[in-house]
Amino acid sequence: MNMRILLALVLTVRTDGLFAADTDPLQSVMWEHHHERVLNGEPYVFDDRVQVLVPPFAEDARQVPMHIDARALGDEVVRIEAWAELNPIPRVFSFSPGEQVLPLVAIRFRVEQATPIRAAVLTRDGVWHVGSARVDAAGGGCSAPSVVRTQPGWEKRLGRVVGGRFERSTGSRLRLQVSHPMDNGLISGIPEFFLNQAELRDTEGNVLATLELYPAVSENPTLSLEVKGQQGTRLWLRDNNGNEFEAAL
Repeated sequence: MNMRILLALVLTVRTDGLFAADTDPLQSVMWEHHHERVLNGEPYVFDDRVQVLVPPFAEDARQVPMHIDARALGDEVVRIEAWAELNPIPRVFSFSPGEQVLPLVAIRFRVEQATPIRAAVLTRDGVWHVGSARVDAAGGGCSAPSVVRTQPGWEKRLGRVVGGRFERSTGSRLRLQVSHPMDNGLISGIPEFFLNQAELRDTEGNVLATLELYPAVSENPTLSLEVKGQQGTRLWLRDNNGNEFEAAL
């Protein structure tokens, strides 16, 4: 074959497969599956600017802290998807920050076993920037029975939001906890019952950010977000049974 034609073919393959050929830093056998299922097979690149912070070992597999920070991508962030690849229910959340909310989320989730953790950040050019981490665990966090349901009067506390606003140099950090069992449907006789929608709004009701939650989120979920400026905010939540909750922050 003519060397010029061969070189042209190589360059064409390299250009067309630039993102798909990127090497998975964790060498996970499930990466391609989730690339197709969560990211719809769209272009991606593994990017160290997307920070995924989790403990190396989950002491409590029912309450594993996750901190996702994509501020290094600036104002180009459209959406953040997070998942645990080897969980029976992999997806954790989908977060769409508006102009007044930073691309940063802290939340607690459950793991069933040691697993790769991913955060994929969609930027305005249509490319997913993927950050990765790995958490080790003794296991059973997803299939463990609910602690909330053993506490007397938990129904009366359903949807109660406890938290506050903490001023920072460039804005405010919102930290809160919501009373909810977050049943994932994996326990016999207990159907799915979990918070699945959240919106951060300003005092006039305008949506600043949206958050879609999945049953992998821990019971009595905790959440941290950062907003620009010192404007007042309200958090609206809805669970899959149609119950709605709202709190000022």
